[in-house]
Amino acid sequence: MSEARNRVATIIRWVTIVAIVAYPVAVWSGLKTWGIGILAPLLGLVFILRLLTFRGKLSQLTFFGKAIAAAGIVLVAISALLRETSLLLYYPVAVNTLLFILFFSSLRARQSVVERLARLSEPDLSPAGVIYTRRVTQVWCLFFVCNGFLALYTCLKGDVALWALYNGGISYLLIGLLMGIEWIVRKRLQRL
Repeated sequence: MSEARNRVATIIRWVTIVAIVAYPVAVWSGLKTWGIGILAPLLGLVFILRLLTFRGKLSQLTFFGKAIAAAGIVLVAISALLRETSLLLYYPVAVNTLLFILFFSSLRARQSVVERLARLSEPDLSPAGVIYTRRVTQVWCLFFVCNGFLALYTCLKGDVALWALYNGGISYLLIGLLMGIEWIVRKRLQRL
């Protein structure tokens, strides 16, 4: 029984991850096809499931993951109550803001988020590794600020197609590019 429950929970987690990643495209096509009356309850359900099933590798990540899901619930609820679809566009702004807060606040802690994640696979991180992870955390902070402002610009511009293109495509490409560059730099530094 518990094995079946775990499978269902895993399936729900993966479905919500896919739905959250596809959020910009879902909003863009959902607003064109169904309108807020159908789209808001569907998005609300996805965010509620995400809130209930999110588990990060670190407790700090779990808290912020749940905060991001809660932000989605609030934006969807206000959009549905006010019948104002433009509020749905601000979810990527909220995500970037919360991620910036997470990464920036960790720079004041003994270990940055990136260092804590690195220590999951390499517990005995060298002093040079600690400095490197702090730099990577700073780079991600800068990325979240820039990405958040670009997401905000697409909201204020009022062009839902542009918003979906940036937040559902270009933004993910930039994240992948940054992750790829960081991986290449890390591998080169490990060889030195």
